[in-house]
Amino acid sequence: MSELNATPVTFKCKICGGDVVNNFLLGSCVCSHCGNKWNLEDVIPDYSQYSNIISDINEAYEAVSNNPTVVSLERAKSLLDFAADESEKLDGVIASDLAKMSRDEIAKIDKLQSYMKGVAFFEKKNYQSALAEFEKVPGYKNSDEFKKQCRVYVDKQNKTNRFMEVFLGMLFPAMLCIVLKITMDVSLTVLIPLFLGLSVVLGLLIYLGGLTGSIVKLVSVLSTIPFLVFLIIRYDIHILFFKLCKLIFMYIIDMIKYVLVDSKK
Repeated sequence: MSELNATPVTFKCKICGGDVVNNFLLGSCVCSHCGNKWNLEDVIPDYSQYSNIISDINEAYEAVSNNPTVVSLERAKSLLDFAADESEKLDGVIASDLAKMSRDEIAKIDKLQSYMKGVAFFEKKNYQSALAEFEKVPGYKNSDEFKKQCRVYVDKQNKTNRFMEVFLGMLFPAMLCIVLKITMDVSLTVLIPLFLGLSVVLGLLIYLGGLTGSIVKLVSVLSTIPFLVFLIIRYDIHILFFKLCKLIFMYIIDMIKYVLVDSKK
């Protein structure tokens, strides 16, 4: 939180008649013309009725001055809100200044909270939530730069999500058509329209989201397990898998040999 500003009031300097500026945090008054200083209690009539309010404002400032946290910010807002309420119960320029000072600082803390939440979301790579928080505080610190970065990452995530939606929408129809072809030898003229139709419907349900979309995703993923078991039982696919691993391993060995021979030359 930025430093709490001194608040100008209508009191005049006893030396030169210039405007006196109160600094409630430092507990002093300063003439804006000649620079003479006085203690607040020596200048402000009935200072005792404001002392508790000023104490709360000071405590709020201390709560957020060093390494502010979620807890300290909420504590500061509570103190400032109480100080503002108490000030508004009193009459006079000082009470008005204290109330305005407290409300202004609450608004500053709200901005700081949104900024801190945005940074926390950004560090966790939750860019959509981070963008929403930074949108609340345009021009605050480097929030605009964060917004630009968030939009780039959100666009990338959206593209990835669209790819996954297409993939999941096609996964179950593909497995179903393969099983039908293997077990019942269904004609491709039937399987191709079936595959395309189911892919469009399931892809749309996933895109729309909600409970139905989540169920489609879950079924698409879980159905891969019985599908793989079916292939293994049907075709001894594990043998093909080991043969493929052997081929890959031999290819790597050949590449290493080639690199070693080439380096010697």
